[in-house]
Amino acid sequence: VMTMRCTVLHAEHLRLGARMVDFAGWDMPVQYPEGILAEHLATRKHAGLFDVSHMGRFLIGGSDAVSLLERVLSNAASRLTVGLSHYTLLPDADGGAIDDAYLYRFKENEYLLVVNASNRQADWDHLQTQSKAWNDVVCTDISDATCMISLQGPSAETLLARLLGPLPKPRRNACCIAEFRDRSIYVSRTGYAGEPIGFELIADQDLALDLWTALIESGAVPVGLGARDTLRLEAALPLYGHEFGQAPDGSIIPIFACPLARFGVVLENRQTPFIGFDALRAQAAAAQALAQTPNLPQAALPRRIRALTLTGRGIARAGAEVWWNDRPVGWVTSGTMAPYWIFAHGQPTTESARRAIALALIDSACPLRDTVHIHTPRRTIEAQIVPRFLQNREGPYAVPIVDGDSAP
Repeated sequence: VMTMRCTVLHAEHLRLGARMVDFAGWDMPVQYPEGILAEHLATRKHAGLFDVSHMGRFLIGGSDAVSLLERVLSNAASRLTVGLSHYTLLPDADGGAIDDAYLYRFKENEYLLVVNASNRQADWDHLQTQSKAWNDVVCTDISDATCMISLQGPSAETLLARLLGPLPKPRRNACCIAEFRDRSIYVSRTGYAGEPIGFELIADQDLALDLWTALIESGAVPVGLGARDTLRLEAALPLYGHEFGQAPDGSIIPIFACPLARFGVVLENRQTPFIGFDALRAQAAAAQALAQTPNLPQAALPRRIRALTLTGRGIARAGAEVWWNDRPVGWVTSGTMAPYWIFAHGQPTTESARRAIALALIDSACPLRDTVHIHTPRRTIEAQIVPRFLQNREGPYAVPIVDGDSAP
């Protein structure tokens, strides 16, 4: 019998009354007593606190570290300066994703790679196999020796500034080594909630409870995996096993099928091509062709991940068939009912509403704004292909985009 793994904050989640679920072999909080909707809304208006210690954390050092990272990752590790991080992918030879990840450079001679919990072992094995090609690479799995806590939302910076010094420079993906109670911790301006302001903190495991408690006492709201999923889906961020990996028909989803993947792939001026380079170059060319002639079929990208706002009643679930012009064109990869604040004059009011949204892997030729139909066991639901659900390029709020013609 497999025993479930627990993060260092497990007892604290139970004390806070969390409902626990099995997630990738980890006993994790899915929600706290206030519930998923309240946790989602608290993150968007104030600050949400997430225990993400289940994610994999690998330190990669040695004089050949950059050579290994340039080989296994799609983003250009050699261009990452100290104090910055970037989104990246671990591609396979055919241009599918083994995983998506974040690479941080806190120190001159060391990199930190954060990977998904469900792929931690597979990613580690992949790194070990690939590192044999170099003499001086040292990979260390620090996942169990450290904790990882995420603080996301418009108040995040104010709360954190009271507890730590110094914070990373005010730009997305900046990172630094900060001090908490005279101990060093890693702090980055990254996160998975679609918030303009957000931080992720990596510290020695014995600091986890103090850090978590201090953040809650300063006003952060604990958030479980339920709202973490509705927040990332509202931001149209991909989740491995849904928007990356295998499609419902068993085919591998090309990396460039996900529009946001382009931020994690650098093809120009690579000294040594990474694994899957040729496949990704073909996908990138197909994505560019689609941008110019949207209705032209592309062999390298037959389907793409698109955002859908449901205009009919119901909720779309992963695996549901999507039809367009009376023919099946793909599947829902993620779907939910997400709450949102009603905004007035650029500020969230005290009023909230809910909307059914989804991401779907559908025929690349389906035009933006067109109507599609989602076939669920109980009914067929009408939906519209939209560019995105959130406006989060400006600060400090992530503002919902609710079109009049597709309002919930």
